[in-house]
Amino acid sequence: MSKVKIGVIGCGSISESHFQAYQNNPNVQIVAVCDLKEDRAREKAEKYNASHVYTDYRELLANTDIDAVSVCTWNNSHAEISIAALRAGKNVLCEKPLCKTVDEALAVEQAVHETGKILQVGYVRRHASNISVLKKFIDAGDLGEIYFAKASLTRRLGNPGGWFADKERSGGGPLIDIGVHVIDLCWYLMGKPKVKSVSGNTYSKLGNRSNIEHYDFYKAADYDASLNTVEDMANALIRFENGASIMVDVSFSLHAKNDSSSINIYGDKGGAEIEPVLSIITERHNTMINIAPQLTTPGFDFQGAFNNEINHFIDSCLGIIETNSPVDDGVEMIKILNAVYKSAAEGTEIHF
Repeated sequence: MSKVKIGVIGCGSISESHFQAYQNNPNVQIVAVCDLKEDRAREKAEKYNASHVYTDYRELLANTDIDAVSVCTWNNSHAEISIAALRAGKNVLCEKPLCKTVDEALAVEQAVHETGKILQVGYVRRHASNISVLKKFIDAGDLGEIYFAKASLTRRLGNPGGWFADKERSGGGPLIDIGVHVIDLCWYLMGKPKVKSVSGNTYSKLGNRSNIEHYDFYKAADYDASLNTVEDMANALIRFENGASIMVDVSFSLHAKNDSSSINIYGDKGGAEIEPVLSIITERHNTMINIAPQLTTPGFDFQGAFNNEINHFIDSCLGIIETNSPVDDGVEMIKILNAVYKSAAEGTEIHF
């Protein structure tokens, strides 16, 4: 079997998880790296034995040796680069979110359909090992009809700054950065029902809290304490045509005692707590029972999930499977995220 030759576009922090996962896959050869900063691209190329270094993604895409690319750039360039890659005959793994706007999402979707190439959206939580276990229970009908999901990812101090805090480049704050993960995961596990309406709120009360001392948090490479144009936190209620609903709240900055991570789904035969660790809840013989699956990694394993995601993408490129995170899902999620922001701005419920 010939190896899939990969180019990675964008060498920011998230790219490292892509590089490691590609390196661990025996069917992959990393051949090209691109970043606006040549020294950063060259550093990655040397580390992962890539023979080509670029500062212009168009030059990378012109390399006919490359079969597929990972797009790990700022959100505002995802659509442009993905479309160009598809039209250059490359399969694409695009980091979440797919893009910033619905119009961009539809343009990417059109390019996928016109070229016949693969675009996998980087919904890495779909590929976590605990999710693959839970999905077997769901597909077997053990939870019944899943009609409600509740997700909360709150950071008390966690605005990464830099491009994350620049709405022009990111498209928004915690909603589009981490909220997309949990909304997508719940929607995916619920069977991807059609959205009926969205009601949301966003708050910009605390800023990036750069005044806080003696407490460390992740900062983007281009962190600038003076720049912050995104929301501190957001919440939303998403209703579906089948009567199901999702409640979600996420934050970069919040007066909370601790950071928290909680994702739960509820069906008419059982439920599941996904984070912090997987637990399945049901009843037998008129008794409620909690099932604790015995897993090496019962919670979200960051790099392990990326390894699974990359392996899934490569298998899709090789025609072994069809991707479980197609462009259509990316489009639907952008519609939801944009509706939350629109609802918050207008103070009204958005109907689909």
